[in-house]
Amino acid sequence: MLATASLYGQRQATPAPTPSPPTNSPGTGSRTGSTTQTPTTSSGQNLPNPDVTRPVFLSGKVMLSDGTPPSESVMIERVCGSRVYHEAYTDRKGRFSFQLGQNNGLFMDASSSDVGGRMPGMTSSSGTGSMGSSRSAEMSMMNCELRANLAGFRSETVSLALRRSMDNPDVGTIVLRRMGNVEGLTISGTTLNAPKDARKAFDKGHEALGKGKLDDARKNYEKAVDEYPKYAVAWYELGTVRDRQKDAEGARKAFEASIAADAKYVNPYDGLAQMAARDQKWDDVADITDRILKLNRFDFPRAFFLNAWAKLNQKKLDEAEKSAAELIELDTRHQLPRVEQLMGVILAQKRDFQNAAVHMRRFIELAPDAPETETARKQLAQLEKTLAANGSQTPEQ
Repeated sequence: MLATASLYGQRQATPAPTPSPPTNSPGTGSRTGSTTQTPTTSSGQNLPNPDVTRPVFLSGKVMLSDGTPPSESVMIERVCGSRVYHEAYTDRKGRFSFQLGQNNGLFMDASSSDVGGRMPGMTSSSGTGSMGSSRSAEMSMMNCELRANLAGFRSETVSLALRRSMDNPDVGTIVLRRMGNVEGLTISGTTLNAPKDARKAFDKGHEALGKGKLDDARKNYEKAVDEYPKYAVAWYELGTVRDRQKDAEGARKAFEASIAADAKYVNPYDGLAQMAARDQKWDDVADITDRILKLNRFDFPRAFFLNAWAKLNQKKLDEAEKSAAELIELDTRHQLPRVEQLMGVILAQKRDFQNAAVHMRRFIELAPDAPETETARKQLAQLEKTLAANGSQTPEQ
């Protein structure tokens, strides 16, 4: 947590542990070997079974940042880690509606896509059709999000992680913003050159990862990079698996190999930044996130947060405030509300207690049940006490 005492710069902010990278498959955590029984009344009459087939429908609309609908049909994609599933197209008014997973016969590795455009290399599979049960449909939304795909535009995303089958199907509006110059990519062109055996091993690794079989996933990713040492995305996935297995040195080497294979592929930088943050190596965090933000300021909002945190610990308060302010501006859906708490700490150390309190209140309002909220309430109380007692911008010592 951000330490209360750090409000006035008496000690450095101490981070909460950064979560391990999430699994990159929708099926993680599923139960196996269970059977479904149909409940009955005492007279033997069947009752409705909540686990029988219950399709999940999602709908919404896509708009440009100026509030107008796109001039052409836009692909709606479900993104689960490095897997991209094509779900539907928008109509001429930007609206879309689909049954989750109905179009699962079309899928691809996200690393093989063109930036902002239609994705080449689409392969056909037998697919599974629509989701079988409400539970399996919900598992197919774990660690997933929706985005729009239109050449020349960057899409906001809508998280599906907490959605349930009986929720309102309307996911709201997905906003597309015209791209500026972006040097770093969330894809890797090296995937296009991967030989068949390497791709096959990579796919097996994803399948194993989706079933929570980390050892099998690791072996298959290792096979993929043995077959094709330039396979940047396979190196990255291998790094995430090793990190989850607490093999920090192995994870670091895999991320570094991914960067060596494709220096413009940003994901492994993000992996290294998270590891450095957990180890509180703030100089490393600052350097790595500076690199991420230089390569791609649009697709890695967490880099702004970690950069601000690192600069705070380096006592570079102006730079910390700048990164936090940029994230607040970009994060229109408040997917990283802790940046408000972080900004409060930064401003408190800059002796701007009025605005620090504003950001603390905003964090508490946005995330009333977050693990860090109790700490934020104590920090806010300290700020309010200082302001009330002193009537100035001078903190109590």
